[in-house]
Amino acid sequence: MGDRVVQGRMAADADGEVVVFMIGMRINRLRAVRSWLPVARAMPRMLKELAREPGAGLLGFQLVNGGPRVFTVVQYWESREKLYAYASDPDKEHRPAWAAFNRRARDGKGSVGIWHETYVVPAGAYTTLYNCMPPTGLGAAHGVVALGRRGAERDVPVSAAQNAA
Repeated sequence: MGDRVVQGRMAADADGEVVVFMIGMRINRLRAVRSWLPVARAMPRMLKELAREPGAGLLGFQLVNGGPRVFTVVQYWESREKLYAYASDPDKEHRPAWAAFNRRARDGKGSVGIWHETYVVPAGAYTTLYNCMPPTGLGAAHGVVALGRRGAERDVPVSAAQNAA
């Protein structure tokens, strides 16, 4: 996601189904660094791996900081199938990180918490609006298009790559 502001009213250039995956962690015991540090390091490794493999299905992501102990990543995927395929692939970063987390979680101390939610939004069941903003969220993942005067007409596509500069 770039910082270049796109002037005017825009909408995400997405059509069809949208898959939103939200994942986060909460540090419950700050001093239990051995419990939460591996979790905190795992997500950047996964995102780097996915960035190297565009066919894996990750379209874009946005980091959200919920405070000093809570971290969230909102991800946009091509399909639920590609998300699940990545998550279950034993040769990718996710499976070993998930197994390691589960082993550490058995200590019963709850030093770190994790959560995730997957939303499959049918075509036509979402709306987007960006006004004088850099492409953000779904607009960063799919690119943006200008909205007409009433907001109903889509006009000129502005690709995500053009706005990354």
